[in-house]
Amino acid sequence: MKIQVVAVGKLKERFWKEACDEYLKRLKGYAKVRVDEVPDCDPAKVGGEEGARTKEGRSILEKLPEHSHVILLDVGGRQLSSEGIAARVDALALSGVSEISFIVGGSGGVSQGVHDAADESMSFGKITLPHNLARVVLLEQIYRAFKISRGEPYHK
Repeated sequence: MKIQVVAVGKLKERFWKEACDEYLKRLKGYAKVRVDEVPDCDPAKVGGEEGARTKEGRSILEKLPEHSHVILLDVGGRQLSSEGIAARVDALALSGVSEISFIVGGSGGVSQGVHDAADESMSFGKITLPHNLARVVLLEQIYRAFKISRGEPYHK
């Protein structure tokens, strides 16, 4: 299984980088996982929030492989438990999907074009997470999903 995380913005603080690196290291034994960062835009320089979403959206769409199953992280998406995420990844794999792309938008959300390109959307709940934290939570949940699927100790 190949897993891609397309994320808007660079991780500037060391603690975010270290957290992501830890889960990426743990995931090496389960899947080929890569993170593709796209630049975030200053709304004041691109015609406001909609301009930023549009420009970031173009960059996101350029990163998506042609045959990848795309899951957008969105507060309005389907809420799944950790077991539900594991079951969803397993179901996709069993249906012949070999690559999943998760999208973590920027602070202003994502463009309609990105919403339209997503095969499904997923939510970590009704709370709003900073996009840097959402990236860490996503990587942890992907790792947890593989552990659950294999019946390995980690998930309690």
